[in-house]
Amino acid sequence: MKAVEYIKKAKPERLVFTDVEKPVPKDDEVLFRIHAVSVNAADYRSMKMGLIPARKIFGADVSGVVESAGRSVTLFKPGDEVAGDLAGCGFGGFAEFAAAPEKALVAKPAGISFEEAAAMPMASVTSLQALRDKGKISKGQEVLVLGSSGGVGTFTVQLAKHFGAIVTAVCSTRNMEQARLLGAHRVIDYTKEDFSTGSSKYDLIVAVNGNYSLLKCRKALKPDGRYVMVGGALSQVFRAMILGKPLSMGRRKMLFLAAKPNTDDLKYIMHLASDGIIRPVIERYYSPEKTPDAMRYAGEGHVQGKVVIKWYPEGVITRDATV
Repeated sequence: MKAVEYIKKAKPERLVFTDVEKPVPKDDEVLFRIHAVSVNAADYRSMKMGLIPARKIFGADVSGVVESAGRSVTLFKPGDEVAGDLAGCGFGGFAEFAAAPEKALVAKPAGISFEEAAAMPMASVTSLQALRDKGKISKGQEVLVLGSSGGVGTFTVQLAKHFGAIVTAVCSTRNMEQARLLGAHRVIDYTKEDFSTGSSKYDLIVAVNGNYSLLKCRKALKPDGRYVMVGGALSQVFRAMILGKPLSMGRRKMLFLAAKPNTDDLKYIMHLASDGIIRPVIERYYSPEKTPDAMRYAGEGHVQGKVVIKWYPEGVITRDATV
């Protein structure tokens, strides 16, 4: 099969579109043809840190059609349309086929495209776990989303609104209209305004990146407020983990989320998407041969929503997509 394989000597990108052996599913696994896969920070940051999957194929968020199933598989059969997050089982999504445990996959709703399904798993589940599990979000709360324009940020704005919160989104000038369209009640352009200098206080702050001072964020919380950091560079994550505990003394809580794949959460997300309550924002589509370009663009940190690689059918044309 064709795949995008990590080859250390193949500089500068180290990602090579080549032929590799097709995986054989174990008894509890399904083999599925990948139709679409999206790029996540887990892909390009893992590669940068030298954390290479065993099969040397990145790609976690996938969608496709089951080709065959292991003898103990009960949830899926050939022809079923599926989606999932493969980060917990070795990645492997930058390829024509992947084998994964059935417990890592969910059924793709008929009304959602393969591209939309592939854009959702990791980003949307991270957002859900940040708001619901760490943030303890409730109706009527004031929620601030720092970094509202990327994959996690766009889902966080939509989910916070769905949960009945009053949402303030922080983003750059070019992303302000997108934030409004996704449901933000107020949008702050960080190039013109510092959210922490105003009088507004928040019940919950979700920081999708680590570019903001923890002390400033704590100051912007209400007395019982919560701050949840869900992403950022490794140094920013370590700083949040180290300083979070002493800064959480008292009623304000400074927390860090290490999101984990969860099929129950993903089923819930797919249900919301099927009902039209939330939707993924996809800025660009790439062909498999252009995967290094997709990784590089995503790694620059300015994607509006997600970038998606179309694997099947072949012959797709790279294009930009509006919100």
